Amino acid sequence: MGLFRKKRKPKYVEDILEFEGEIQSGPEYPKEGEKKGGEKKEKKSIAAEYCEQIMVAAKNLEETKREYKMVTDYLTDIQNIENLPDTEVGKIQEIAQNVVNLSNSRDAYLNKAKTISDAHFAQMEQLELEMPDIIKRLKENEEYQTMVKRDMQYLEGEREEWRYYLESLEKEKKILHRSLYGLIGFFAVAVITIIILGNVLKFDILMPFVIAALATGAVGGLIVLRLQNDELGIRKSQANINRAIVLSNKIKFKYVNVTNAVDYACEKYNVKNAYELTYVWDQYLEAVKEREKYQRTNDDLEYFNDKLVRQLHRYHLYDARVWVHQAKALLDKKEMVEVKHDLLVRRQKLREGMESQVDSIRNARKEIETLIKGSPGGRREIKEILDSVDQICGLR
Repeated sequence: MGLFRKKRKPKYVEDILEFEGEIQSGPEYPKEGEKKGGEKKEKKSIAAEYCEQIMVAAKNLEETKREYKMVTDYLTDIQNIENLPDTEVGKIQEIAQNVVNLSNSRDAYLNKAKTISDAHFAQMEQLELEMPDIIKRLKENEEYQTMVKRDMQYLEGEREEWRYYLESLEKEKKILHRSLYGLIGFFAVAVITIIILGNVLKFDILMPFVIAALATGAVGGLIVLRLQNDELGIRKSQANINRAIVLSNKIKFKYVNVTNAVDYACEKYNVKNAYELTYVWDQYLEAVKEREKYQRTNDDLEYFNDKLVRQLHRYHLYDARVWVHQAKALLDKKEMVEVKHDLLVRRQKLREGMESQVDSIRNARKEIETLIKGSPGGRREIKEILDSVDQICGLR
């Protein structure tokens, strides 16, 4: 008796779009003559969404390439310094020794209540103007990463719920088909039985025949009606599953990009999250206040810093001022090796990030080519976008 009981349907897939800030009506199934155009419009819309994501990824790739070039230029500076004649190295080391000595004197008091490492201190000092924006951007990326991950889980749950609903409809459809065939067989047996009994018992078979026909027609009509409802439900379920898959792929694309950005920032600043980076930044600000007590020493240090920069400028380095914060590396080969190692690790991380970004763009590009295949509308504009991205990313 539970065969015709109304099943509970999962929430419509448009609920999934709420986290995207979109408001759309439920899916409408086009009429026979409008189906083809609707599919093209949907494919074009999805392709346009992918194009937007590709352009964002291409912009991130350009930023990563600039960072990669900067790290490479620093490595080139190290090589140029290592290849200088001994006389020139001696001049640099003499100035660098003064820089190191004054730095040690200046930091003597700070070391008594030191709360951050030398590496963090030097990094915060080098990025002092940029660090508030860096912290803000990292916080926003972590919040966005959490939101996207939550949306991915929500989408996955909705998709599984629709799949379960689809499977239940398909099972019910099979049962209804078998029931319909059984009903037809039952009706045939009833007719034969009525005819035989009518001939044997000599009674009018019209009334029993009409009753059997009406009962069979009523039950059969209910079965056919339920089959039609199940068929409609199957089509709706499949449409919502497909839409959930498209949204899931779109969100995964965003998640990969933001995760790469968060991981690289944490690696670059040697922290676990934005909270720790904020703590390091706050401790640096406190340390700066203490440094003001030794301003006279700082004045002397500034003089030798400028002298060191002027000396290094003669060799046409990419960034001579960065060595003010790494003067020990100019005196100690082990320190220089450590600096070079950190830059190599950083460059490798950037290279992996670029490869990951290019792979993501390439996969999204394949999705677009699949979606717009056989859909001429808007194809030219999308192709121009893809060609420009190919030039940026070097995909061709």
